[in-house]
Amino acid sequence: MSPFMKFFNFLYDSLPPSSWFLVQRHNLASSSETDEVVRSGIIGELIYIWKETRIFVFIPILKFLVTMCLVMSFLLFIERVYMSVVVVIVKLLRRTPEKVHKWEAINDDDLELAHTNYPMVLIQIPMYNEKEVCQLSIGAACRLSWPLDRMIVQVLDDSTDPASKELVNAECDKWARKGINIMSEIRDNRIGYKAGALKAGMMHNYVKQCEFVAIFDADFQPDPDFLARTIPFLIHNREISLVQCRWKFVNANECLMTRMQEMSLNYHFLAEQESGSSIHAFFGFNGTAGVWRIAALNEAGGWKDRTTVEDMDLAVRACLHGWKFVYVHNVEVKNELPSTFKAYRFQQHRWSCGPANLWRKMTMEILQNKKVSAWKKLYLIYNFFFIRKIVVHIFTFVFYCLILPATVLFPELQVPKWATVYVPSTITLLNALATPRSLHLLVFWILFENVMSMHRTKATFIGLLEAGRVNEWVVTEKLGDTLKSKLITKATTKLYTRFGQRINWRELVVGLYIFICGCYDFAYGGSYFYVYLFLQACAFFVAGVGYIGTIVPIG
Repeated sequence: MSPFMKFFNFLYDSLPPSSWFLVQRHNLASSSETDEVVRSGIIGELIYIWKETRIFVFIPILKFLVTMCLVMSFLLFIERVYMSVVVVIVKLLRRTPEKVHKWEAINDDDLELAHTNYPMVLIQIPMYNEKEVCQLSIGAACRLSWPLDRMIVQVLDDSTDPASKELVNAECDKWARKGINIMSEIRDNRIGYKAGALKAGMMHNYVKQCEFVAIFDADFQPDPDFLARTIPFLIHNREISLVQCRWKFVNANECLMTRMQEMSLNYHFLAEQESGSSIHAFFGFNGTAGVWRIAALNEAGGWKDRTTVEDMDLAVRACLHGWKFVYVHNVEVKNELPSTFKAYRFQQHRWSCGPANLWRKMTMEILQNKKVSAWKKLYLIYNFFFIRKIVVHIFTFVFYCLILPATVLFPELQVPKWATVYVPSTITLLNALATPRSLHLLVFWILFENVMSMHRTKATFIGLLEAGRVNEWVVTEKLGDTLKSKLITKATTKLYTRFGQRINWRELVVGLYIFICGCYDFAYGGSYFYVYLFLQACAFFVAGVGYIGTIVPIG
């Protein structure tokens, strides 16, 4: 008999006898006996209703959810192992992109003369009120080792902040005086957000002379040899439309939250991008640190703003036109991770909502396509979208934050050990291998990812249902060197005024639920499951009071 039922039996026995309050105890040890209904009394009626609801409503629903989660757990496990095996084989066989595809350095013996061997390249830098980092990205783009007459730097400035506008204009003027062919393009609206800015940038007449376009977000700083290492793939392989490079995080050590982001993103590049490039010649464009063939971009329909993942949208459409992609892991582009919890939540909302919404919009388009094989269609719909963009978020939150805690209250729920220990342990270790220096942070990473899964699950359902915030676009806040110039004392003096703004009630509610389950398991359970529950509850509480990431002082 479960401790939960013992409690109600104790309550039965403790009721005082009276002429209006008669309660007969139900024998829970035998399921064949008919349950005695309490004939009178509010408490007895509530107990009877709860028992019936528990048996005929809650337990069947929870058992169904457990079954669904077990299926999703197995599918995720197969997907992660498959990607890892592909990466291991690629590394063992040393199948680098330079060996798989034709790659020859551009002959620059006569660099000062005709430059006929160098194609014309457009470099786009979209930005919006990013005064902390705009000078870094513009400067890095202008320092690229490429003939000055074969390169156009295009700054797409949608800023509304006067200080940001002034900094961008001053930086563009500075590099123009040094002989860089740099254009500052300003729109009078923000229609389409980043996709709208990129689309507008491609409509200028001078773009027609360009064969390729490199895209960098405002916080990205490519090394001078970026074009020299990526453009040859496009020159010598006419079937390749996109060269994607890896992100390198300049502020990974800023706080614990950035360290955990680094772990997740390193796995994304090492496993998802590498395996997709090696087996299917397809992966999701990351929106930055990549070079497109303009002909392929135009053939796919150009930039569209129907979702908040315009980069993934373009990549899928280009794939459906038969174009191939290549991911180059050894070319890194420095960038900044969001270090405030608020900025990270907004980013994850966009990254989770957008793919789910795009899957809804493009599934039939993928199925009806005549240019790609059935195998490629299956990979796009099932592996790329369904498993990696839908299932992973819903499963993580529902199973680890809702179902598993509920098993201490409903002992009838049986979850096999492979689903609670072996599968998550394997997935976690595979993820950790992408960032060996952070192995000691595995526990923190697990707890943090479970917290973030709540936001990702909510965003996924918003995208699938096209609910209110489906097209919400909030530019990820970049701090640059802001923190270095502000005194810690300012942060402490503003701490109390900011505390109320940092409260996140959803995290607190889920944390309270898990904490209650942990207390129940500690009091009545026969295992040490409450250790995990208390740790996970603490993670939700820490996020709930906003004590995570960097706290930026006001003023």
